[in-house]
Amino acid sequence: MTPVTIYTTRFCPYCTEAKGLLRRKNVSFDEIDVSGDHAGRSAMTARAGGRTSVPQIFIGETHVGGCDDLFALEDAGTLDRLLAA
Repeated sequence: MTPVTIYTTRFCPYCTEAKGLLRRKNVSFDEIDVSGDHAGRSAMTARAGGRTSVPQIFIGETHVGGCDDLFALEDAGTLDRLLAA
């Protein structure tokens, strides 16, 4: 399975929802908490093409986007293929 990385902050409901979907699909992921981590947040923003909101989700080197983007892939039936690539 392709490695998944999710950038989060504490108490973020969208982060919780995105992680919940991944857990329901039995997908392991690396979580990077950028709460109060200015260097980590800057690295996330650079990797995410300027997006500053959390979560920012990557499947392999593919930038998925945020929580809504992850759920859109699931609803379209393409998330499983991306995870399996």
